[in-house]
Amino acid sequence: MSLISRIALAGAEGTDPEDFLSQSLGVVFPDDVTNQHGDPDSWLVYTSPHLPRPLQLRLCQPGDDAERRLFSHFLWNSSLLLAELIERDSYLISEKGTAVEGDEAKSVGLFDVRGRRTVELGAGTALPSIMGGLLGAEEVLVTDYPAPPLIEALRTNVEKNVKVEMSPLGRVSLDVKVLGHEWGTFPEGDGVTVKRHAFDRVLICDCLWMPWQHGNLQRSVDFLLKQTAEARCWVVAGFHTGRAKMAGFFDEEALREEAGCEIEKIWEQDCDGKQRGWVKDQAEEDPGTRKRWLVVAVLKRTQRET
Repeated sequence: MSLISRIALAGAEGTDPEDFLSQSLGVVFPDDVTNQHGDPDSWLVYTSPHLPRPLQLRLCQPGDDAERRLFSHFLWNSSLLLAELIERDSYLISEKGTAVEGDEAKSVGLFDVRGRRTVELGAGTALPSIMGGLLGAEEVLVTDYPAPPLIEALRTNVEKNVKVEMSPLGRVSLDVKVLGHEWGTFPEGDGVTVKRHAFDRVLICDCLWMPWQHGNLQRSVDFLLKQTAEARCWVVAGFHTGRAKMAGFFDEEALREEAGCEIEKIWEQDCDGKQRGWVKDQAEEDPGTRKRWLVVAVLKRTQRET
């Protein structure tokens, strides 16, 4: 099943799911791939056969050009993929014992959030965090740039969707918060500072398109991720802005020095689930092909010499 088949535009909040399924871009344009989803005047609806009810996601309305350039007023395919991976490993595999074969089996078990503390950077709509809150994460912190419209939209999404009646488990995370956070900065009293080295998992979706922010993003990973051998950072990003812009984030020396991490696993995956090896340097693909592919990486703490 195509990655984008779960997402559709709705009208006003509360639209009957049967009324908006026909608006799925994957249905209207089956040969095309949409990598960004949303309209500030509409809600997005995320459906899964494993959730009791569809999720309704509000998009922020940027207040000015600076906020608009953050591109947080869209839901990107990277968030769709990470949400599916969390659902697979935290519920389908762990709870239901569903068998997985082929390429997908290579990553089974990596994205289990049960009993873990998670933080998402550059959350946008917070879909992966919401999925974690519904599927057994102990603590969920949702962060993005501290622009009021964005933080307000994130809080709306969390409050609307992290509910017992939305979870297939019949329970949700009791500690779910939304905070503003500018990557690489940790002023006292901002709420994030007290969470230093507090999280088992750091989630990052489509935050690599700004090479000048890679260092700041890596420093936030280092600040928030636990200093344990079991701690992991999950990174998913699309190629739509070009491989060269994002590849620098995975530079081994920069990851080690700024994030205190190294790559455990990394691969590329398209919107239909096909996987291939990660290639840092290669000729750029055409825009249509680039929109189909994402990089998926699992980072672990670097073992420091004692």
